[in-house]
Amino acid sequence: MMEATIIPFDPKYAKDFARLNVAWLEKYFVVEPLDKELLEQCEETIIKKGGYIFFAKVEEEIAGTFSLIKIEDKVYELGKMAVSPKFQGQKIGQQLLNFCIDFAREQDWQKLVLYSNRILESAIYIYQKFGFNEIPIEENPLYKRSNIKMELSL
Repeated sequence: MMEATIIPFDPKYAKDFARLNVAWLEKYFVVEPLDKELLEQCEETIIKKGGYIFFAKVEEEIAGTFSLIKIEDKVYELGKMAVSPKFQGQKIGQQLLNFCIDFAREQDWQKLVLYSNRILESAIYIYQKFGFNEIPIEENPLYKRSNIKMELSL
């Protein structure tokens, strides 16, 4: 397993946030209008609205990322999680997920929610392993690709 250092958002990494997520979205789905807005203007759409973005750094390279998007007080969406193809299979995503859950508990949040798609079987498996449970999804979810919603009560 490759050891990553998890670092908070810095504007100099905004392009990495967009690049990693666009690559992942284009591999499995398409980039939707909401994705573009969140990725291209992450400071305005995530950080300034009370959210967070973190990065996994291996040596001097950004290997992965995720965001915590504020839904309401003490409830955040885990979104925009992506790992560079170069670092996939190195448990970077699991390190990010561990950090995310620890961070949410330190903030005394009540729950994390996430949206995914059932074709991403290994991701769903990992979310379940970390304690996320499937809950009913809205009739019109934020993303067209979403067909599963999960939450973790903290």
